[in-house]
Amino acid sequence: MHSKLLDELNENGFIVIEDFLTPEEVDSLYQAGRALCMEAPQTNRKIFSTIKAEDAHSKELYFMESGDKVRYFFEKGAVGEEGQLLVDPMIALNKVGHALHVEHSTFNAVTFSNRVREICWQLNFNRPAVCQSMYIYKNPGIGGEVISHQDSWYLHTDPNSAVGFWFALEDCTLQNGCLQFIKGSHKSGVHRRYVRNPDKDANELMVYDRAAPIYPQSSFTPLQVSKGTCIIIHGNVVHKSEPNRSQKSRHAYTFHVIETENNVKYSEDNWLQAPQDKPFPVLFERKD
Repeated sequence: MHSKLLDELNENGFIVIEDFLTPEEVDSLYQAGRALCMEAPQTNRKIFSTIKAEDAHSKELYFMESGDKVRYFFEKGAVGEEGQLLVDPMIALNKVGHALHVEHSTFNAVTFSNRVREICWQLNFNRPAVCQSMYIYKNPGIGGEVISHQDSWYLHTDPNSAVGFWFALEDCTLQNGCLQFIKGSHKSGVHRRYVRNPDKDANELMVYDRAAPIYPQSSFTPLQVSKGTCIIIHGNVVHKSEPNRSQKSRHAYTFHVIETENNVKYSEDNWLQAPQDKPFPVLFERKD
């Protein structure tokens, strides 16, 4: 089957679909995200940062065991050394993950909607499964950068099959840290992997298998999009977001789909592993 969506994804590495969500859906997801802020645990707060390795969650099982749970990751700078909040709880979180699509009805409804199934169908998935989801806050002033990466670093399959669905719940601008992509970069393979540490005696449970590639800033195209927009993200396309330097947050909901048929193998050294009794939920099975 051939579709324009698939052509566009194969050409650019991403697709922008405006008004994918209704204003009511945007509002209900946004309100659910705000409610999560108040449900965040008061104790045992964990710093979440993709920048500094010594602070990284890579040393912590809290992150690695979050695949089938709703867990809370705080911004760097939001929590003091004693675990006390240094900022308003409404702007303290970096993200919540990684099973909102299963454990939370509001996020479940959008993730398993017919519109999402239709896109996966047009992208030629045969048995797509949702492996993880996140609510990302990108709060004003404190919302940190997300380093240049390919999603396949983290959600690797052989052959590569990961596709991200990223929903803007607020308008995304250069100032508040919109997504930026290197158009066509998905055609150059997977540049490195984030894997379970083969050295079982090491402190770090997760390691990168290679140094970070250098991507010139001039290669990136910023996508300034309005709330309700869905960006479809090829697993191998290089993308990033800058820190939020504005006075306005940039909430987003995102999840990832992988192929589970056609001899596609989910990598056993990915950080995220489905529990034996809870396989990744399937969106549909294509019957010939």
